[in-house]
Amino acid sequence: MVDSGNILQDLQKQFGQDAIRQQQTADDIFTIWIPVNSIKPAIQYLKSLNQPFNLLYDLCGIDERDRMKKDGLPIKDFTVVYHLFSFQRNDFIRLKVALEGDNPSIPSISSVFKNANWYEREVYDMFGIHFDGHPHLQRILMPLTWQGHPLRKEHPARATELGPFQLYNELQDREQAALKFKPEEWGMKKEGEDSDFMFLNIGPQHPGTHGVLRVVLQLDGEDIVDAVPEIGFHHRGAEKMGERQSWHTYIPYTDRVDYLGGVMNNLAYLLAVEKLAGIEVPDRVKVIRVMLCELFRISSHLVWFGTFAQDVGQLSPVFYMFTDREKVFDIVEAICGGRMHPNWFRIGGVAQDLPNGWEGLVRDFIKHFPKQLREYKNMVLRNSLFKSRTKGIGIFTLDEAIEWGVTGPGLRACGYEWDFRKQRPYSGYDQFEFDIPTAQNGDCYDRAVVRLEELWQSLRIIEQCLNNMPEGSYKADHPLTTPPLKKYTMKDIETLITHFLNVSWGPVIPAGEAMSCIEATKGANSYYLTSDGNTSPYRVRIRTPSFPHMQMLPYISKGYTVADLLSILGAMDFVLADIDR
Repeated sequence: MVDSGNILQDLQKQFGQDAIRQQQTADDIFTIWIPVNSIKPAIQYLKSLNQPFNLLYDLCGIDERDRMKKDGLPIKDFTVVYHLFSFQRNDFIRLKVALEGDNPSIPSISSVFKNANWYEREVYDMFGIHFDGHPHLQRILMPLTWQGHPLRKEHPARATELGPFQLYNELQDREQAALKFKPEEWGMKKEGEDSDFMFLNIGPQHPGTHGVLRVVLQLDGEDIVDAVPEIGFHHRGAEKMGERQSWHTYIPYTDRVDYLGGVMNNLAYLLAVEKLAGIEVPDRVKVIRVMLCELFRISSHLVWFGTFAQDVGQLSPVFYMFTDREKVFDIVEAICGGRMHPNWFRIGGVAQDLPNGWEGLVRDFIKHFPKQLREYKNMVLRNSLFKSRTKGIGIFTLDEAIEWGVTGPGLRACGYEWDFRKQRPYSGYDQFEFDIPTAQNGDCYDRAVVRLEELWQSLRIIEQCLNNMPEGSYKADHPLTTPPLKKYTMKDIETLITHFLNVSWGPVIPAGEAMSCIEATKGANSYYLTSDGNTSPYRVRIRTPSFPHMQMLPYISKGYTVADLLSILGAMDFVLADIDR
């Protein structure tokens, strides 16, 4: 755990007693405010401790200008928030910097943490905050020609707030020119000592990129000299939408972030909401949620496994694995009524109790799936073609993984036994018996080995849910989640008003901030929510695993061939909506 007293004292000694201020938060993460000129040395200090905060977990911004209930905090016009994580301490620390003015600036920490590069570009893109010393500060999610900064409060949140879009000839020419890749802007040479370099555009319409991702390669023959991933084609303003939805009506939007993760997205969001509101859910809710999340982990891994095998030349596996995925969706549909995006979890519980006959469906799948897993291992992992395309490809070490913000199976493939379900349990995961699969080589093959073993562990957890489902309610008995009993609404006008407001406007969540952190299908997924005591969030920050993973692509693809790039992309297990939000 964070030794908050010593860290606070040390920082105050270095940067001034009055300059460093602690803030209490609903999630109990040690939170301190740092002066703008001290943020870089403070982060360097935290990274150099004996038990260092060696993972830059997230970096985001907040437009504070419309915020109510600031509670005497040193809040100005904008805030930049850093979440650091220490594996040795198994804890987070949150650093906040208050900025003022329409065009604020702050020192870049991209020289301290490599993965800060994209995070700082995103904050610049969304808020217009400049990071002094950043090597290439330009937009990352929005087109280069975009006007304004979307997460500023004055920026329109709906298309209806803008005039009709017209693509006149001059605009089309300007947009086309902006899409043209200019190697010199990225410090790339067009020729080497012995040969001219070729620049190859892959995507955004290419089957190997699994969606609208563009990767520009600098090639010396077939060998990759450098790569520039271009993201943002799938950006839909998921964080901006949160400011215009109630706490309740935002739940369906979370389903569409990692659209293969289903209700797991709901859980990451709702855990943060429930921290803010002080809601404790019943044991039955926890176990139901765990069971559905692990079913979606199996579903997501099956999609990844089948398409990865297809990427490297095996056509058959994807058909077998999608068939088993349909069996998972049959269970999900019977319980939730929906399949890929069931939108079934609720604040304080789930939409309804488990239906009659759910046990039989789950038990049949548990009997069916082990034989399939053994067959998949023989079909794919022992296939000579698959091995030749993945072994020794896309290698990174444990230290490199942490430096670039890798979590989930990619981290465990480097030999590190770390899983947030075990190390920082949530939703009752500490009550389940399961192992954390690891591998040693950190290559594409080992990332496949880890995910296959995770399918076994998810099946093991689901079986425990089946055999040990608690009795009780499927929702918390809390005024912010559960409508009053009908008999009271017919007698008390105050109760009737409460019922009406909760149903029409949605619950009013107490002012504060909280972050959740779950082990999603692709790595660590978080929602960092800020409430100013209203019926909708003031700020929704979504930390997804795919964003830092894709940032690492140039680093781990250099020296490999174009064919190897498709193996590296496939083994990454990313979803474009998870990157772009």
